[in-house]
Amino acid sequence: MRARPKSLLAISLAVGLISAPTFAQSVEKLYKNRTITIAIPYGPGGTYDKYGSTFANHLGKHIPGKPNVIVQHRPGAGGAKAMNYTYNVAAKDGTFGIVPLDAAVVNQLIRPDKMKYQANKFQWLGSSNQTNSVLVVRTDTGIKSINDMKRIEAIGANSGKFNSGYMNPKLAMGLLGLKGRFVTGYKGSSRSILAIEQGEAQMSSFNWLTWDSKVPHWFTGKKPFARAILQNGTEKDPALPNVPMLADLVKEQDKPLVAFIASMGPIGRGITMPPGVPKHVIKALRKAYDSMNADPVFKAELKKRRLRLIASSGEKIQSIVNNALKASSPEVIKRVREVIFGSAS
Repeated sequence: MRARPKSLLAISLAVGLISAPTFAQSVEKLYKNRTITIAIPYGPGGTYDKYGSTFANHLGKHIPGKPNVIVQHRPGAGGAKAMNYTYNVAAKDGTFGIVPLDAAVVNQLIRPDKMKYQANKFQWLGSSNQTNSVLVVRTDTGIKSINDMKRIEAIGANSGKFNSGYMNPKLAMGLLGLKGRFVTGYKGSSRSILAIEQGEAQMSSFNWLTWDSKVPHWFTGKKPFARAILQNGTEKDPALPNVPMLADLVKEQDKPLVAFIASMGPIGRGITMPPGVPKHVIKALRKAYDSMNADPVFKAELKKRRLRLIASSGEKIQSIVNNALKASSPEVIKRVREVIFGSAS
């Protein structure tokens, strides 16, 4: 009598038992005596660089095979150069990743001529900070709250028109009827901050970590030099519970525009890999990234470098990116362009 075939469940379990150690062994083999390069889309000194170099110091020990991890600065075109290289040119074997632009989704849809990638096809390992855009204004302007900007004009300083520090406040100005204008061309946050200190400008918008790490003295004392008056992100920055969120101030029909721009918040201080990296390698790297975020030694170095840890898993970031793309209808993108740039194209 012929033996009965094994059930599909039994076969699946058997395959699983064989596959798991094989995958683990293949990942270890891939990375043993190898180097992972993490691209930084800007020059040295900013928070992208500081987080990236800290990742490089710790991630390797959590990956099977314990590879060496290094950073490589690839500035240019507002971060587009590094993003495009990682997506289209870099090795697809798990040895090249990037600390991605926080504006990865927004720029893909607003600047399709420059951004040669599909954000949802990047494979996101996780993030280590939430980077709301926080609008800060000098106190000697007389601006104490966002409503004051409906009657008092302020001049802003920023590097260019396609980063979160420009797009967030310009969106707020358009939706809330605020006065103000931005001068662009400053080379990074440090130059913009210097312009505010010297009186060339009165405001700018960066993530709170940038403000708090570079000019914490601005916000202290009986007569602070500047104050935060508005933030935009997926949820409030834990350090700014009393600073209003843009989403809470706009009309209902404008909330999709705010949500679209707010997708920048959780994305930009982590690591993503290009499409084509095998799924079992991504699974191992996500596990390693989560382990790194939970490592007390990693946390201690972040604290020493005045960097925060607000951890998000790769699955969560992947979901945020996917949902942001799905929710971004042509109508929303058209209106965002009109409000921020004065043109639908």
